[in-house]
Order: sequence, then C-alpha cells, then structure tokens
Amino acid sequence: MTSPLLRDLVLLASRLLLATLFVLMGWGKLTGFSGTVAYMTATGAPLPYLSSIMAILVELGLGLFVALGRLTSPIAILFALYTIVTAFIGHHYWTFSGMERYDMWIHFYKNFSISGGFLALAAAGPGRFSLDAVMKNASAGTSRIKS
Repeated sequence: MTSPLLRDLVLLASRLLLATLFVLMGWGKLTGFSGTVAYMTATGAPLPYLSSIMAILVELGLGLFVALGRLTSPIAILFALYTIVTAFIGHHYWTFSGMERYDMWIHFYKNFSISGGFLALAAAGPGRFSLDAVMKNASAGTSRIKS
C-alpha cells in the first residue's frame, strides 16, 4: 500500500475484524458459563472448568487488546497458536461422518486461515490507530522532554 493512511486504516479494520469473532465468542462463554463448561466437557477439552476460564480470558480479554491495538504483535502470535490448538480440540472432523464431517472440516481449516491473519497482523503491527502507537508516541515525547 502506497498511502500510510490507507495502510493504517486497513490494519485497524483487520484488528477489528479479527477481534470481533473472539470478543463475541468470549462474551457468550462468560454469560453462558455452565454451557461453556458442558461444551468443553463434550469436546474432550482438558480440565473443562479451567479450559472454560482460559478460553474466556483469551477470547474476551486478549480479543479486546487486539481490537484496541495493545501489545498487538505478541498477542496476535498467541492468538494464532490458540486458534490452531482450538481447531484440534473443537473441530475434530475426522471423528464425524457425512455433512457433520464436512461442517467440522470447514471450521477446522477456517481456524488455520484465521491464524494466518493473526500472523500477518503480528508481522505488520497494529498501525497508528492503536494504543501501541499512542503509547510509543507518548514515550517518545517523554524522552524528548527529558533530553
């Protein structure tokens, strides 16, 4: 992209689009916690109660960080790994047959595609419309004042 403004707007859109899924899912897990634990149990997730809490913290908490652009690159890498791991836990298509298998297959590989988006975000950074940029500019201003 030749325009820095356009690049930063696209990075903002990327962060918001990637985060939306996780924030919504994390909120649903939080507000329907008993159902979340039941789902984790049904999928064979290890330690379903603890897995539910971890999923909420990652999806809702870190999802908000991505949306706001705070600690974007390291969190994006964590999300890429998290999303691949959850593909194996929640979308094990090889245990299904027929249309259910196909549906799970789509979700399994959708997770890998989302991970690719997170890795691209980690490499590109959050852009100037982010808390990371605000914090960087604030610290640069502070160091200039001290000089």
